[in-house]
Amino acid sequence: MAAVLHPNIWHGHGPGQIRAWLDRARRNGLILVDPVTAWRQAILAADVVIGDFGAVSYYSAALGIPVLLAAAGQERLDPEAPLADFVRSAPRLNPHASLRAQLEHVLATHRPCPGPAEFVSSAPGGSAALLRRSFYRLLGLDEPSAPALLEPLATPPYEPPRRTAPLHVRARVRGQRVDIERSAEHPYAARGESHLAVHEETRDPGDLALADVIVREGAPDDPRLGGPAVWAAEVLERYPQCAVAAYITGPDTCTAYARRHGLLQLSAGTEADIDPAAHASALHSWLDAGGSLPPEGTTLRVRTAHGTHPVVVRLLSAPPRSGAAGP
Repeated sequence: MAAVLHPNIWHGHGPGQIRAWLDRARRNGLILVDPVTAWRQAILAADVVIGDFGAVSYYSAALGIPVLLAAAGQERLDPEAPLADFVRSAPRLNPHASLRAQLEHVLATHRPCPGPAEFVSSAPGGSAALLRRSFYRLLGLDEPSAPALLEPLATPPYEPPRRTAPLHVRARVRGQRVDIERSAEHPYAARGESHLAVHEETRDPGDLALADVIVREGAPDDPRLGGPAVWAAEVLERYPQCAVAAYITGPDTCTAYARRHGLLQLSAGTEADIDPAAHASALHSWLDAGGSLPPEGTTLRVRTAHGTHPVVVRLLSAPPRSGAAGP
């Protein structure tokens, strides 16, 4: 989830205050988008936009993206303005109802509204040529013969969200399929067995003493950590109650040391849009439910809010016969 705040909010309160107010959400994975250089890229990548009656919501609707309005005060809008017509007809977010259910509903029922697109541009894709022609006419100069082109939007730097808040995980295991739901709060409405997954850099170190799964991100050759196998073995030795230590090495892969099972590699493939830490939780739940890993590995079907996708589990090395990481 990403948040695009108006530049005036950043200017009026200051970056430090904004980050302090949103600290808990950021530790749960919220991405704060630069309101000047990256907000358009965020819209293009969005599945759903939750917003007020400002430009981001209107441009999103013009692009055909589902929009849920979460703001009051529409009486301040000119009732004859196209934006006011959009606000009157757009679906509303109910803050007292399930967010997930509302997102699933708007995705399933969305039909693009033609109004915003018509008012945003009467010549889609032709703004560069039209604007350059007008500018040169005003300057009294001949327009160049080369086509008028715009610079493409730059790809923002890859900055994966840092989910350092402890996550309560509910899991249901049915054969090779594992359904998981993770929440910073206790997911009382979810069904299944529960466990606690904690990032190694969590704010409260006491959470690590209670964790069933401990995770962190890093390059596989990071000399500070000794690599996935060394780091994971040290974590299992330091925290005897921990069952799985997972070292995330990329957007779709992680290396996990499962107590009594050994060092494992988990991979979901680049098409799976999911936090690899969820793979570790799925693995722990499957093993805890009696899952048996054959020497050639296996494939789990992991279901999250993003859908169901395969996670390939491959044995890298068996556990030692003795020691903290062993049986």
